[in-house]
Amino acid sequence: MDIHALQQVVVDALEDIKAKDIEVIDTSRLTALFERIVIASADSNRQTRALSRNVQEKVKEAGGDVVSVEGEETGEWVLVDLGDMVVHIMQPTIRSYYNLEELWAQHAPTPAARRRPGSAAAAD
Repeated sequence: MDIHALQQVVVDALEDIKAKDIEVIDTSRLTALFERIVIASADSNRQTRALSRNVQEKVKEAGGDVVSVEGEETGEWVLVDLGDMVVHIMQPTIRSYYNLEELWAQHAPTPAARRRPGSAAAAD
């Protein structure tokens, strides 16, 4: 499945169950492991599990594959591995503590570094 189609399926599935603060991070230039990370918040263990199940169902219905799922037992942080995309569904306190958005943003190449391969920022 095309990454853009997969992204739309995942975001729609999250919105169906009222996920909050959905953020999609393009990691295609940062790692060869996956192309996107999707991070969303849920209000309760029950909602994180429901979001995870909905994402899995909608991806499978669209012809995509679910590689693995971690964290459904506790429901505080559920990770759904879709191969080219990793979906993190977290309760707000967990999301705030781990702050994955900042972690990936600080490793992202800046636009200036991409334009000037010899710059100091590109050497990081």
